[in-house]
Amino acid sequence: MDAMILVTGATGTIGSEVVRQLAGRGAKVRAFTRDPARAQVPAGVEVVRGDLADPASLDAALAGATAAFLLRPPGPDEGQDAALAAAARAAGVGRLVKLSAIGTGEPAAGPSSMWHVDGERAVRDSGLAWTVLRPSSFASNTLTWLPALHAGEAVPNMTGDGPSGVIDPRDIAEVAVRALLDAGHAGRTYTLTGPEAISVPGQATVLAEVLGRPVPTRDLSPDETRDFLRTAWGMDETRADGVLTGVAFVRAGGNAVVTEDVPEVLGRPARSFRTWAEDNRSLFEPS
Repeated sequence: MDAMILVTGATGTIGSEVVRQLAGRGAKVRAFTRDPARAQVPAGVEVVRGDLADPASLDAALAGATAAFLLRPPGPDEGQDAALAAAARAAGVGRLVKLSAIGTGEPAAGPSSMWHVDGERAVRDSGLAWTVLRPSSFASNTLTWLPALHAGEAVPNMTGDGPSGVIDPRDIAEVAVRALLDAGHAGRTYTLTGPEAISVPGQATVLAEVLGRPVPTRDLSPDETRDFLRTAWGMDETRADGVLTGVAFVRAGGNAVVTEDVPEVLGRPARSFRTWAEDNRSLFEPS
């Protein structure tokens, strides 16, 4: 039987890139999404409708699969990873690769640090070959700056000069593909970062150099950050307070982590934020 790889979250930033890279390597891919109409996938990729909260759709999607990439929407754990791990075991899937997040299980990082704890445990306890990926902040998060930049405003900076090991999403996907296709990554938890720790002002400086125009930032106090989260992002007070804890963790240097896991897996240096900005320059140009 030919290997079939199920990719959940197949229309998002990481999932769509995993699908693209797997297809580029000639793998059989099944893209799992709640909205197949949104799925823009390479030729030959099978698209299936489903929801991680719908056991029947999980069972159907996993039929005949030999490996699965677990990616669920951000937010508190609602048992999706555990459900998929159990369904994968029942379907005879041999390998699971879960997308988690840096700082998982670190209480000082705030409530979001607990979002993947149970999911990681479910994958590790599944009895299947497993790999857990814990990426740092995505370089593509700077695309959220576009409204401010297009309006000629300064980019809101919630984390001060606190640096993070910002990573190119393409590197996350490439590590995932290696783990899905190659047996040598079983039982490993990789913390995935770029080659340097860089702050929001540092990213703005790089982006300004790439674009050839200023990219100003505006530091937000904790109270201003809370107001921004509630008005611009629509968070309730409890969720906003949780994010503030994580913001304070980053501001204090808690996310200034750089590892060699990407070079170890890929055999080359991780892409820098500058490389990502140069490759995605057109996305910041006025339409």
